[in-house]
Amino acid sequence: MLTILTRLALASLVLTGAAFAQDLIPKRVLSLDAAKKIAAAADEHARKNNWNVVIAVLDEGGHLLYLQRMTGVQVGSIEVAMRKAESAFKFKRPTKAFSDAAANRTAILVLPGAMPFEGGLPLSIGNDVIGAIGVSGVTAEQDGMIAQAGAEALAKMVR
Repeated sequence: MLTILTRLALASLVLTGAAFAQDLIPKRVLSLDAAKKIAAAADEHARKNNWNVVIAVLDEGGHLLYLQRMTGVQVGSIEVAMRKAESAFKFKRPTKAFSDAAANRTAILVLPGAMPFEGGLPLSIGNDVIGAIGVSGVTAEQDGMIAQAGAEALAKMVR
């Protein structure tokens, strides 16, 4: 049998937990399956155009969740795709914004983590960045189109 003091202590813990729970912010995260679907949409766009690329998808913490390297793509594109995704994630904007800005403001090139090549996009639901996609292997513009196909797949998943 629980004493009155024990019951009061348990009630206090339950009430305190409920109070703290309302301070937490619910958020959506990418699952591995979602990352694979995003990459598959990007892959489909690349294959339609006979472009071989590396596709990197990051999670809500900016960590690599999924990586795909198509046959024949240079090894250097692995790191570039990951850096494009990291830049898009960290700065919450497409990496194309850095390449566009670099023409007039070369100081942008020394921002830690900024990648001034198109092909990286944040993955968002509403105003919340829940990951990023980075693509490398063809021209920067083509990388950007492939990444956009992946981002659009996420948009379709959350409709």
